[in-house]
Amino acid sequence: MKVKRIIAYTLSALVLLFSLVAILGIWDVIEIEYLISRMFKSLMVVLAAAAVVVLIFSILDRPERLERRDADEA
Repeated sequence: MKVKRIIAYTLSALVLLFSLVAILGIWDVIEIEYLISRMFKSLMVVLAAAAVVVLIFSILDRPERLERRDADEA
């Protein structure tokens, strides 16, 4: 459960960072022509990696859950 919380906080921080950059681009504080596409591509890579990590941990945690069911039935 702790890993999921860390991933959630990391993704939230990335979204806030990308939102800040987007707002600065809207106000013409920074040049944003190619930056937005790069940011979204980076965010997609991070989201895909986080999904794979969560999937791996859910698969690794599965046998423990089956043991709990067997212990509850006995």
